[in-house]
Amino acid sequence: MTALAHFVAVSCYLGATAAAATPFARPVAPPVRLVVLALAMGTFVHLMGLVGVTRELGELPLTGLGAALSLGGLLLALVLLGAELLAREVTLTLVAAPMAALATAAGHLVGLTPVLDATGTQGAWLGAHIVFSFVGIAAYATAAAAGTMYLVEHRELKSRRFGAVFRFFPPLDTLDRLNHGAALLGWLVLTVGVVLAVSYSLTYRSLDVAQSLWGVAAWASLTTVALGRMVGGMQARRAAVVSTVSFGVVIAAYLAVRVAMPSAGRFL
Repeated sequence: MTALAHFVAVSCYLGATAAAATPFARPVAPPVRLVVLALAMGTFVHLMGLVGVTRELGELPLTGLGAALSLGGLLLALVLLGAELLAREVTLTLVAAPMAALATAAGHLVGLTPVLDATGTQGAWLGAHIVFSFVGIAAYATAAAAGTMYLVEHRELKSRRFGAVFRFFPPLDTLDRLNHGAALLGWLVLTVGVVLAVSYSLTYRSLDVAQSLWGVAAWASLTTVALGRMVGGMQARRAAVVSTVSFGVVIAAYLAVRVAMPSAGRFL
């Protein structure tokens, strides 16, 4: 059941990507309804798969690398679905949906069995931290995807090439608003996740140094993106560059920690 749910979810995410790419292959209108339907089906089946795992294990699959990746894929797809519904555009799916599919597939391959044995208040506290943190990272990924698309379209306009990118990408203003809105939302939610993590560590005297450093670094990077424009007057193009590059650095740091500390089963 779990394997089938993850397979269907990944297929839907990739199907949404393929549908979003059709305007680049032939002159047709962006298939907004089809993309939204595929994402909605994928997130629903994905959620049902995690519900099934919860029933089998008797607890939420929130801890462990595989569970974290699968949850991250689901949350990224949900954030993407909301963004596409609000913007009525599909081009963001070209970047974010493959990321959701990759995280979901990797999570299933690694395994969804929870690792940390935290129950009661401690378990709820830890679970809340993980959920808030991954919602924040998913919003960060959405901001980075919008930033990447902004840079691509800005380059096309600057070079006076008015091809498929110009015709089917959203206006620069729309991408800019999405970048800033997603970054601000992600910063607010991730801040709650970091506060929960710090208070959890102090209360239960449990500290994972590598995980904590990575979390703080991710929060600091997102803080720069979210508040740079409101406080420092960061312009749209620079915000797009900073969000794209900083998110790449955060993911690279995550992979580096996994390689340097291959202790299977940890949240990182």
